[in-house]
Amino acid sequence: MVPTKEMTPHVPISPQEIIETTLRCAELGVQIAHIHPRDEDGKPTWKKEVFQQIIVGIRSKNPNILISVTTSGRNWSDFSRRSECLDLDGDDKPDLASLTIGSLNFVKASSINAPDMIHQLAQKMMDRGIKAELEIFECGMLHKANTMLKTGILKDEKPYFNILLGSLGTSPLHPAVFGGIHALLPSNAEWAVAGVGAYQLDANAMSLAYGGNVRVGLEDNIYYDRQKKVLATNEQLIARIRSMMDCLGLIPASFLETCQRLGIKRAGIPT
Repeated sequence: MVPTKEMTPHVPISPQEIIETTLRCAELGVQIAHIHPRDEDGKPTWKKEVFQQIIVGIRSKNPNILISVTTSGRNWSDFSRRSECLDLDGDDKPDLASLTIGSLNFVKASSINAPDMIHQLAQKMMDRGIKAELEIFECGMLHKANTMLKTGILKDEKPYFNILLGSLGTSPLHPAVFGGIHALLPSNAEWAVAGVGAYQLDANAMSLAYGGNVRVGLEDNIYYDRQKKVLATNEQLIARIRSMMDCLGLIPASFLETCQRLGIKRAGIPT
């Protein structure tokens, strides 16, 4: 939601750019694409028609990639706009949607996620058959998510957590911090680790070492190097992860395996 063409020419802004980038990333082994649509001026948009254009464009060329839409409150706070993308139906319905389990401060802005908002979004995702991608920035959010799962506010037999570390104002990227979060994850959870900015590569490497999945891309980090001199592409960041996986003897999950591990059901996907 933050990178602009002025910051990096490699960030996909238009629906066609997002579609083409997603398809290229899928060829590198990516099984889930998390999308943030923009309007004609390149600013983030909540309008479901733009989400729909991107989803249709991706699935028309490659139906075997899971699509996660954003319900972020970073740019707008009302439920109607945050949840409009969940109204898509049929072949245009997203597979997953992000659900940030708490409020947080970024470097220059806040993202407010009140308990009622979190519960409303979770309920609509369940009602619509869209899997919640649980975004966790610190242990309190994980505690909240675990409570939601235990009490049935969120029903998911295979919960999926994205753990984001390194953002100033939330949990730092540190082995002790990650160890604490890892210890609190439900035993039936799938999880991935992301690092914000310069912490991205280290966070990804730590996740692979612990047997987790990887979230990577320009949303979290626009540079390829630690010195912030080389602007990256999504494809370059993913190719580097593939190289690391090869060194570790790790094989990327297939589309079917990913669906089974996350408990995602969609027409045409064997159960």
